[in-house]
Amino acid sequence: MGDNRFFFSLVPLLFACLLEASTLRIASINVENYLLMDRWADGKWRKEYPKPSKEKRALRSMINQVNPDILLIQEIGDEPFLNELWMDLNVTNGTQFLYSAWMPGSYEEEERHLAVLSKIPLQSVLQHKDITFTYFGEKKKPSRGLMEINFQTKEQTWTLFNLHLKSKWTERKDDPEANIRREKEARAVRDFIRSKYPPSIQPCYVIAGDFNDHKNSAALRRFTQVNQTKLAFMLPCQDRNRHFWTHYYAKEDSYARLDYLLVSPAMQKYYLPDSAGIYDGYHTLMASDHRMVYADFKF
Repeated sequence: MGDNRFFFSLVPLLFACLLEASTLRIASINVENYLLMDRWADGKWRKEYPKPSKEKRALRSMINQVNPDILLIQEIGDEPFLNELWMDLNVTNGTQFLYSAWMPGSYEEEERHLAVLSKIPLQSVLQHKDITFTYFGEKKKPSRGLMEINFQTKEQTWTLFNLHLKSKWTERKDDPEANIRREKEARAVRDFIRSKYPPSIQPCYVIAGDFNDHKNSAALRRFTQVNQTKLAFMLPCQDRNRHFWTHYYAKEDSYARLDYLLVSPAMQKYYLPDSAGIYDGYHTLMASDHRMVYADFKF
């Protein structure tokens, strides 16, 4: 009888230990024009056509293979498109997300938006669409804004920032590849985050998304360091072949690293070493021109 009492007294303790060891996988993906647009599909040019079904299936397969607890999404259309993806995952016995949030871009003409799907509750979702910067004498905003999602895991409060910086496409000859604009966007977003979550309070956050620039670019540097103050570390996402590229540009047959997971110094202690990855399944480029980046965190 003494042995049984000892066994049953351990059960709550073991259960409590399991609860304390909470591991979360965070992922980010640009879903490439999951919206209505003029596009080449099924052998012909089509007006106002949705993302083809085979691309949607490949995207769902990618999500299911990575099986993230929280998925940040860039380049989704209006909210019904997010709901379609969410429902399709559920009805096909795919990754079962319980919560979602969608954020429209900063301008009415912006068609590509930000979103999140999550298995865990979203404590709050804040849409920052009023961040501004000066660009060749004009007041501008990051066209997709900045999405802030707050969580509490165990007793730790932490934040996810979802962003999609300006692409390299531009009509301005005085700003080739929009490098100046993208750096100004990055600086404005960085300053907003730094003001709200100053390094002195040791905030826990992850900044993720499509940065549309390389790792040593001015835009990326704005997020990682100011003078001697370290703001964030870039997680070493790589695929099974130890390749770092996340974007394929078919027109030039070129590969680039444009998608990142950046973690604050306080958040870095929860990162599980060697867990940062890039999904490289055979169908990934059928789903999008971007590959999914992900990493695991243990609280």
